[in-house]
Amino acid sequence: MAVLRPRRSCLAVPGSSTKMLGKAQGLAADQVFLDLEDAVAPGAKEGARANVVSALNDGDWGNKIRVVRVNDATTKWAYRDVITVAEGAGPNLDCIMLPKVQGADQIRWLDILLTQIEDTMGFERGSIGIEAQIENALGLTNCKEIAFASDRVETIIFGPADFMASINMKSLIVGEQPPGYTEGDAYHYILMSILMAARARNVQAIDGPYLQIRDVGGFRRVAERAAALGFDGKWVLHPDQIEVANEVYSPRQEDYDKAELILEAYEHYTSEAGGLLGAAMLGDEMIDEASRKMAEVVAAKGRAAGMARTQKFEPAAR
Repeated sequence: MAVLRPRRSCLAVPGSSTKMLGKAQGLAADQVFLDLEDAVAPGAKEGARANVVSALNDGDWGNKIRVVRVNDATTKWAYRDVITVAEGAGPNLDCIMLPKVQGADQIRWLDILLTQIEDTMGFERGSIGIEAQIENALGLTNCKEIAFASDRVETIIFGPADFMASINMKSLIVGEQPPGYTEGDAYHYILMSILMAARARNVQAIDGPYLQIRDVGGFRRVAERAAALGFDGKWVLHPDQIEVANEVYSPRQEDYDKAELILEAYEHYTSEAGGLLGAAMLGDEMIDEASRKMAEVVAAKGRAAGMARTQKFEPAAR
């Protein structure tokens, strides 16, 4: 992943609703994914494809990442979803999201199909990325292989609702702890498995939706859980969730400032002008190569979010 594109808030928009497709363009989400899968009734799927192509080509999406979630690879709709959307709106499409991914072979299938479309249509080869959604036990078991199945893969996404059903979790409230689970976090292993696969492949990890859309406090609590682990963003289903997601998945201002100071200070102290030091003091704290790596992560997220520094590094007199 050469350039970090912010995906703090990933807004779901039903492809069957032209009204919502229009409204989404003016919202402050980092990414919008136009849905052809669960949000669209079976009888409306073919019409939704045309809506999505029209919205991508004619809409004003600004700097948003533009994604289409197709139906899963085992359905009768999947191949036609990909062909219609990629051929019809390829230059205005950033990624295809493939749901319910169970193995690397499904990602390879999508990669091959996208390559054929790009070559046929004269689009830049590899220009359309892939987002892989993990929604069942088999997919989680194969998560690492899925992440490495194609150079197109940009994100690994947790799909909690189908996953909960897949493992027979005793709950009907998506994103919340199941009744009776009183110690720890029932989702910790799942989130960490997805995060490890994503980081091993150097792609982004995205948490799934919180369906209690009127409970903004609950959304914040669950978002902070995944953000604390290192996730890059979360799905949003309602405009009220967007601002919270953008805040939670951005560094705090003081952390961003400190990260940039560490990077600047480390660059100085390891140079001849700074004494070619492998470790140095920044205020009361020692910094070294490990500090630089940690700071680079926070700084990259802050830059992607458009944050501005409020402090500058001043080297100590030698």
